[in-house]
Amino acid sequence: MRSPSTTRCAACCTSTGSSPCRPRGEARAVDFAHLHVASAYSLRYGASMPDALVARAAEHGQRVLALTDRDGVYGAVRFVRACAQAGLDCVLGVDLALDLPHVDRPYVDGVGRPLPPVSRPPDEGALRAPEGALRVPVRGGAWVDPRHPRAVLLARGKRGWASLCRLLTAVHEARGDDARSDARGDARAVAATFEQIAAHSEGVVALLGPASPVVEALARRRPDLADAAIGPWREVFGDRLHIEVVSHRAPSGPLATATAARTLGWARERSIVPVLAHAVRYVEPRQARVVDVLDASRRLVALDERHRDRPNAQGFLASTPFMAELADEIARAAGADRRTGRDLLGAAARLAGECTLDPAADLGIGEVFVPELEVVVGDARADADAILRSRCEGALDRYHGADRIDARHRLESELRTISTLGFATYFLTVAEVVDLTRARGIRVAARGSGAGSLVNHLLGISGIDPMSHGLLMERFLTTLRRQLPDIDIDVESARRLEVYDMILERFGTERVACVSMMETYRVRHAIRDVGAALSLPPGEIDALAKAFPHVRARDARSALRDLPELRDSGLGHMTARGELDHFWALVEALDRLPRHVAMHPCGVLLSDATLRDRTPVEPSAQGYPMSAFDKDDVEELGLLKLDVLGVRMQSALAHAVAELERIDGERIHLDAVPLDDPGAYALVQSTRTLGCFQIESPGQRELIGKFAPETFNDLIIDISLFRPGPVKSDMVTPFLKARQGWSEAVYLHDDLRPILAETYGVVVFHEQVLRIVVTMTGCSLAEADETRRSMGSPGGQDDVRAWFYPAALARGYDLVTVERVWEVLRAFASFGFCKAHAAAFALPTYQSAWFKAHHPAAFLAGILTHDPGMYPKRLILDDARHFGIAVLGLDVNGSGATYTIEKAPGDSSYGIRLSLADVKGMSGAEMERIVERRPYASLPDFWHRAAVSQPIVERLVLAGAFDSLYAIDRQPLGLRRRGRVTRRDLLLQAADLARGGPRRTRAESEVEQLTFDALAVDASPVASGLPEMGAAERVRAELEVLGLDVSHHMVDFYAPMLDALGVVRSRDLLACRSKAEILVAGVKVAVQTPPVRSGRRVVFLTLDDATGPVDAAFFDDAQGPYASTMFGSWLLLVRGETRRTGPRGISMRATGAWELSQVHDLWSSGGVDAVRKMLAQSPRPEQPTGPHRVLVHASGFRQSPYADIRPAGEDPTKAPAKLWHSSPGSSGW
Repeated sequence: MRSPSTTRCAACCTSTGSSPCRPRGEARAVDFAHLHVASAYSLRYGASMPDALVARAAEHGQRVLALTDRDGVYGAVRFVRACAQAGLDCVLGVDLALDLPHVDRPYVDGVGRPLPPVSRPPDEGALRAPEGALRVPVRGGAWVDPRHPRAVLLARGKRGWASLCRLLTAVHEARGDDARSDARGDARAVAATFEQIAAHSEGVVALLGPASPVVEALARRRPDLADAAIGPWREVFGDRLHIEVVSHRAPSGPLATATAARTLGWARERSIVPVLAHAVRYVEPRQARVVDVLDASRRLVALDERHRDRPNAQGFLASTPFMAELADEIARAAGADRRTGRDLLGAAARLAGECTLDPAADLGIGEVFVPELEVVVGDARADADAILRSRCEGALDRYHGADRIDARHRLESELRTISTLGFATYFLTVAEVVDLTRARGIRVAARGSGAGSLVNHLLGISGIDPMSHGLLMERFLTTLRRQLPDIDIDVESARRLEVYDMILERFGTERVACVSMMETYRVRHAIRDVGAALSLPPGEIDALAKAFPHVRARDARSALRDLPELRDSGLGHMTARGELDHFWALVEALDRLPRHVAMHPCGVLLSDATLRDRTPVEPSAQGYPMSAFDKDDVEELGLLKLDVLGVRMQSALAHAVAELERIDGERIHLDAVPLDDPGAYALVQSTRTLGCFQIESPGQRELIGKFAPETFNDLIIDISLFRPGPVKSDMVTPFLKARQGWSEAVYLHDDLRPILAETYGVVVFHEQVLRIVVTMTGCSLAEADETRRSMGSPGGQDDVRAWFYPAALARGYDLVTVERVWEVLRAFASFGFCKAHAAAFALPTYQSAWFKAHHPAAFLAGILTHDPGMYPKRLILDDARHFGIAVLGLDVNGSGATYTIEKAPGDSSYGIRLSLADVKGMSGAEMERIVERRPYASLPDFWHRAAVSQPIVERLVLAGAFDSLYAIDRQPLGLRRRGRVTRRDLLLQAADLARGGPRRTRAESEVEQLTFDALAVDASPVASGLPEMGAAERVRAELEVLGLDVSHHMVDFYAPMLDALGVVRSRDLLACRSKAEILVAGVKVAVQTPPVRSGRRVVFLTLDDATGPVDAAFFDDAQGPYASTMFGSWLLLVRGETRRTGPRGISMRATGAWELSQVHDLWSSGGVDAVRKMLAQSPRPEQPTGPHRVLVHASGFRQSPYADIRPAGEDPTKAPAKLWHSSPGSSGW
């Protein structure tokens, strides 16, 4: 056995020249706290999440831990929460880059190597970077990696935290446009001037460590430069200035033990308290390779020894005994005694104690902060509760008779709850935002559980009457849940930022900020960064990343094993042989690590004037002030978060209303449309609901076909049924059977009949869960909702079960009934759907169905303009044709930036005009000029006055935008007609115009507009005799320019073969008998992998065959042989077996898929018999063997890890560059 005195820590002492670890038996047990710790929220720098760091510190028995992330405090709230759960005290700070006039960067890296030379050598008399040192090579500079010196700043108390927040805000705002131009979100652009630090130094402690100018100078044996650098810091911070003593046992440089010893001696000589630190970047030494990848990604260099920052695998969160040994080692190297080493540890512990923060008193956790009442209502002396009551009572006149009495009782109860919680100002603030939005003419509607509040309805926040639909306030807000409630409002997506501007203008930037969100590593990002770090060819990295669906990085190798489209590829075989183990280990190690901070798409903070004392604010890429914290963090901090969701359906409806008013002069007040229109429900029952909110997916169309909703409440039930809870509990089938009269409704108990009558004995809503719990246990509705929330975790379910059984039995229910009810509640409670939420969704669902039923052209024009649904525009255009609506081609004199409707001359029918916005490469400015300067008489007229680029002009010609000017749209296709102009002639003329010199100026164009006739005569192109483009050429051009096949449907070109094979069209599917084997074909327009009850992956494809959509389900037994075709091909022939599910319902279980163009090639060469032989020889589905991964939620719901994710590739429904695509399109290698 090796002697303890010679035992070395292989993980820590791997570099040449490192000193051996001291024997553990010699360590003294003293208190210690890590004060310099970076988590993964130091973007692409730290490798461990805050909770992992806290857990390790707790394992070490350390009582305090600091988090000092680089250039931000993005992980602070999560860190505080983790410390509270582990029983640790927390210290918060920031490791901030410095932009100092006397030093712009260190001249040695962490390993002690000199950094690259600059254009002229630095002046030895001062630590100053040469002029232009920060210019990157593409701008003529010499520095590739501009590293800033750094200092760690710790918050001491409430004032210190506010100073840190204000400092970070000032630093981020000062960089201004640089932040928005940094698309990678790299923190390198953040650097604080000393003036900024000094201005926000109250309550802040400064630690100068290895990356500071002071220690950098000492590493170069220049104490004179260290003395010069320390002066301003001592002047500002006084005794709040400390020197970090750090050793990673590097052979040289700032992290060497010799430098640490030199730093210790220098600090003691100048009466500056030195503290021991370890510059932590990860929990385990084995994570060192991960930080190498992060460094390479951050610095845009290869993973190579020349670029590695760390000298070894130190930098982990070490134990107190280890740090004691290190302190002794440093003290000995400094020529001091062991007491000095113990003082180093003790100083760190004392400073940690001084800087420990109280989450409530210092950070405000547990409090609530809303805008001051004076700001909201303009009167500081007013009483918020009285104002809220007055506004609500003024709206009670919409109720009459007994309903008014019930509404008043309900209002009193809600106002009492709101007053008890002190939330009146919150409701008035949200109402103010909604009123301002509506006053701007922007459609706005509430969603979520807030629709269950009568107060919200009376204030105009929600358009849903909770009294009419049996909604509960307790699902939204109770006195047992003291955090701010969550009110979400939907606005037009096209005008969402306008609402943001309005809120900022109304409440001021000191009270408003957007919520941030952290983008984390998933498999594609991880593959790209690891591949780049390993210097793989960019093309290979891109292909490899796109081969994967959008799964988590940790699931990379699991996906290669589980998914047939990857398993059977070359990549899958290489992985199975272990050839890529190192690569995949690095990819999986990046899982969940933050990589980029961005503005949340809907969250807006509204607070009082202390907002910037509680959260740093930085400019987002769009220029809006953005909090450093995400939606969960801000709720914990008690900040009012209003979700302003940009909903494309609201924009589509607004566009449809505007189009109708423009054409017919009829202004429709959509929110006043009665909710019992027979035409709307007839449309829903027909399942022709493409484009309709919430009911257009294949599963929903099948469900409404069987359900046949007749009332608004039916729509609420339908939306709630299409959720995991009812699916997992198998409640959909008994509901439909009872609804259609095939069986009697079965109730869990007669006492529950009134609760479950509307859903035929089936538990569908959260509100029903609450009422069931109240009925069977006697608790209040508020307590019942707390019970429901607790059931979201296995431990919570156990606690609720232990309470529910005795309480129900005590009220006289027998054990069998209690067990039966419990099983339903257990399966449903955490995965059910809130009826208030469903009701809020049902309103735009009904409105969209009503619009499509009565004004389909305007509605579909809105859908095409704002693209709110799950299907591509080409399918919506087909749907328009099925409704008898003409699709009008692109026209320079008729098309605008949006899809518009036009009336046919002398006819009451409408057509939809294609939009210029679909033209590939056209800018908004070009569209604006085209619309502003029309009409145009000819191509030359357009060329000179519209002033768009030659490629755009050529694309407009190819797409037929000039056909009406030259009557090309009325000419036979593919024929030569003497003297007739064709699109080919226009292309030649465009080339001549491009060669003919500069365009006329706008003034010249305006003058020539006066001589319109002369210009028109002079502008006629010469007919070359070239034939007009054929049908296939036109479709190819349309796909390339617009991404749409407008003039002909793609499937039309295969019609003879499809007819010969007996392929069934969408319009004929309902005539098929159940269990019939059929062939269908079409263009792939949607791919889904929704969660299903079995826990296996099911792939749902939607094909468009020109007569309507065809939906096919590939279960896992059919995916193996056809996976690459399913995901990689665009035109498909699919074989499957039908299943009738009702009068309007039919589904298809797919058993095979082939690329249509390949089948066409076989048919062309061998006829129908060759195709049938090929189909007969293709593999049939076989049940897969072996285990498969399943995620099991607390409720018992089983879900495939590959469900609800985007599939491989960029867009599974996008047309290939070539029209007749014949590649198998494998999604793997």
